[in-house]
Amino acid sequence: MNTSFQNALNNKVQNVPPVWLMRQAGRYQKSYRALREKHSFIDLCKVPELAAAVGFNAVDEFDYDLCILFSDLLFPLESFGMGLEYSPAPKLGWHLDTEADFKKFRPTEEAFEQIKFQGDALKATREALPSDKSLIGFVGGFWTLFGYAVDGSHKGNMLETKKRLHLFDQFVEEHMLPFLIKNIELQLANHAEVVMLFDTAVGEVSAQFFKTKCAPHLAKLAKMFPNKLGYYAKGGTLDYLDQDFMDLPWAGMGWDHRWSLPKVLKKRPHRGFVQGNFDQALLHQSPKDFKKSLDTYLEPFKALSPEERAGWVAGLGHGVLPLTPEDNVKYYVDRVREVFS
Repeated sequence: MNTSFQNALNNKVQNVPPVWLMRQAGRYQKSYRALREKHSFIDLCKVPELAAAVGFNAVDEFDYDLCILFSDLLFPLESFGMGLEYSPAPKLGWHLDTEADFKKFRPTEEAFEQIKFQGDALKATREALPSDKSLIGFVGGFWTLFGYAVDGSHKGNMLETKKRLHLFDQFVEEHMLPFLIKNIELQLANHAEVVMLFDTAVGEVSAQFFKTKCAPHLAKLAKMFPNKLGYYAKGGTLDYLDQDFMDLPWAGMGWDHRWSLPKVLKKRPHRGFVQGNFDQALLHQSPKDFKKSLDTYLEPFKALSPEERAGWVAGLGHGVLPLTPEDNVKYYVDRVREVFS
């Protein structure tokens, strides 16, 4: 368990923030690519020892404070019987089109049996990690899962998904909500200190739809697991992530690079962590330009008092991109610690 992350969860004042990057284990790493040459992506996720190795390698190589379960947010859809393969992009066996398609779904209890490998993967990861590193889990957000179920991705304007908004409540209430409750319970019971809800497609809906349709379902989860769930909405705005939403008992929230995180830190409720939010694409700059960009980004944080920075988890606006130079990732981790030590 990482002390600095626990401090961030509990808003304890500290000078140096914990560092955790989304997609910190993945294709930018030489060690990951070496494993991927020998094993399929699905095996890396479903074989506990391999999932643990991927998660551990990222922490070992870059000294992140947190490790996240190595898995994929689409496995709930596979669990319900939609099929899933990676070649290399994810591809479902069929897409949700009409209400009649819900009859193809496995019952929730049967579907849940298909994802129990995540519990074993978390156990193996916890055993591999040093005791001073934290371990967290994750699941996909409702809208993101719905978009994949209908469109097969969340690229473009999600036209087909939006044509089927009438299926969203049934998708959530009858299937995904009871499943994710069990999935979150599984992860928390197997050493995950916090479980993140990643809603990477939710920025494609209107603020009104988010507030009337997405937020109520998300609120149920937040209230069911107080201070144990984090939430990240890629592309969300102040009309989405308003005071009412932030007042829910989240363990914390992730913020993409479109936000001024120092302003968020000043205005948020004094509860939970605030994770983010350096622009991940800037890690592709030349080392000289990247270092300038990072120092410019950190200046407003330096202007905050340690009390105002309480809760900050240093990270990126989204995940580490493929082909990101490893040296720049390492420099990011080291520079954040150097600036605030």
